[in-house]
Amino acid sequence: MRLSRRHPRYRSLVVRARLARSLESGLIVPEGLIAQGRGEAFDYLLGERTSPSARRAERVAAEWLLAARRPVVSVNGNVAALAAKEVARVARALPRIRVEVNLFHRTPARARAVARTLSRVGVREVLGVRPTATIPGLPSDRALVDRRGIFVADVCLVPLEDGDRTEALRARGQTVISVDLNPLSRTSRAADLPIVDEVARALGHIADDLERLGQPGERGRRRPFDREAALSAALDTIYRELKRAAARPRSARRRR
Repeated sequence: MRLSRRHPRYRSLVVRARLARSLESGLIVPEGLIAQGRGEAFDYLLGERTSPSARRAERVAAEWLLAARRPVVSVNGNVAALAAKEVARVARALPRIRVEVNLFHRTPARARAVARTLSRVGVREVLGVRPTATIPGLPSDRALVDRRGIFVADVCLVPLEDGDRTEALRARGQTVISVDLNPLSRTSRAADLPIVDEVARALGHIADDLERLGQPGERGRRRPFDREAALSAALDTIYRELKRAAARPRSARRRR
């Protein structure tokens, strides 16, 4: 299907077409389409743009990654389909970060498909295709990880995560940075640093900040972050957007 750039929902239609192709190729699963639909609904409520509070969280996330000894970014099928180039930018800006495949609906073919997608955009090494360790207490295939990556990471960046693994990682003493458009999700509420933003925007901003903050060998500082305040700010943004939307029909009536 040919998409017109003049369509008011052009970017959304491009994302949907990309996900449809990714479903056909086996990169994502049908459940991933449901997750994307839920995320897009929250993006509507957030105004389809990065809020000031989310941008602040992204800057702190870059600082935490720069300060980490063993940072890792976890990539599932939806992240690979939606933001592979942004993952590659993060990896270039911080060469010591490890990039690892981690899937809830895991098959060897899907793991290889995610790795191929990342390799095509310039990620030099992708861990997790052949797991070598298990996170204790997790009943799903999310528990299967690489001993060189997520298993020993001090800071894990987990876009489009599930709450179970976020909680399991934190129980092991690992720091979790999440990217989730739903400020009410278990992932957002369990993460040390929740970023309430669309995944490609968030990872692109983190890459920008990593490039700005320092050279690859430098170590940053880890300043405190108030996650409850960040989640409250996201809910405030939704509230303001809903109030603005509710006021439009009344304004239109007054003009008539």
